[in-house]
Amino acid sequence: MSNMTLSEELQWRGFVNQTTLKSVKDLDTQAFRLYFGVDPSSDSMTVGNLASAMMVKTFLRHGQHITLLIGGATGMIGDPSGKDAERNLLTLDQVSHNKRAIIAQYHQLFGQRVHIVDNYDWFRNVGFLEFLRDVGKHFSMTPLLQRDYIANRIGEGGSGMSYTEFSYTLIQGYDFYHLFKEHGINLQICGSDQWGNSLSGVELIRRKTGQEAHVYSMPLIINKATGKKFGKSEDGAVWLDADKTSVYKFYQFWLNVDDESVGDYLKIFTELGEKEVTELMARFHADRGARAAQKALAYEVTKLVHGQKRAEIVRRVTATLFGEEDFLKLGRKELEMLKDELPYEVAKNGQGLASIVVACGLAKSITEASRFIAAGAIAVNGNKVDPSEEYPFRRGANLLKRGKNNFAIVEQK
Repeated sequence: MSNMTLSEELQWRGFVNQTTLKSVKDLDTQAFRLYFGVDPSSDSMTVGNLASAMMVKTFLRHGQHITLLIGGATGMIGDPSGKDAERNLLTLDQVSHNKRAIIAQYHQLFGQRVHIVDNYDWFRNVGFLEFLRDVGKHFSMTPLLQRDYIANRIGEGGSGMSYTEFSYTLIQGYDFYHLFKEHGINLQICGSDQWGNSLSGVELIRRKTGQEAHVYSMPLIINKATGKKFGKSEDGAVWLDADKTSVYKFYQFWLNVDDESVGDYLKIFTELGEKEVTELMARFHADRGARAAQKALAYEVTKLVHGQKRAEIVRRVTATLFGEEDFLKLGRKELEMLKDELPYEVAKNGQGLASIVVACGLAKSITEASRFIAAGAIAVNGNKVDPSEEYPFRRGANLLKRGKNNFAIVEQK
């Protein structure tokens, strides 16, 4: 990164939303100990969670001390923020499994640069009456009921809210108080959806100790093309776990982001500096068809989440599909990825090309397949098939393509 201060980089990357600090520039001049919390409601983060993680990485790059709180206790309750209905409660075993998976993902993103704590470690020893007396007494019902996500649920037409979910904000508030008291943590960083819950901690600390703590939040990431919350594909959520969203699909998600938003995403989801992003966007605007910005975004994010080796493999695989590299030069790992992601067929002895095109799902019938072949719409290993030529498949794996975006792998024994 350039010689930007922390506040300048946060502003440039789009990570500034609400804060209880007098000015974001206080981050440059005052000493803070920070924490960032995540609930193990699933065994993987999504690209929506990744945005907050990239904000954390910005603080880390500027030498800030950060504690990552894994919500083993709050994960058993379920955060009602942004939810229209009650969550299904997880068992202790499910939460434990999810915690291990989430911690592994954060280690991939952060290395060993964060201190990890689990709020189950202190909540399992807190009694119900003790919590009501020492924590509940410091919260007024009126401001809690006025919070949007609570008012929407308990108001007319809402689905209602159990006392379990209603108590979530008190539990998170106690987390901040506990970390303040035991570790000297005085600043919580969070996504915009956690602003109200984070203020609960600020208020509890003030009431119980008379001292000051602060919250810093980043905005919700919006897809400018749709106006909706960023982070979903046609198949639903985009996960960081390769078993939930394959590395190939993960890469394609970023490769296909809209032109209007790609500049913002380069700042938010990569560690590329201002000079690199400016140069990339200049190339992009000079030739949007080359999609230089999307290609850089897809590679950089995949490298962060899945490692450089996988990012190189999927970059080469994608380049091959679109004629930028020679399919016949792909290695074993690239071919394995393609076989996992594309329709795969083993050609039978005597089977004609049109029949193979149908078997691969690239045509609905032999007649339609023959029409595609005659029109020059079918290619094998990067070369358009001439209807008058002999059987086009070589021994081994072959790339069958119809049009621009329909592919299959054909194995010729």
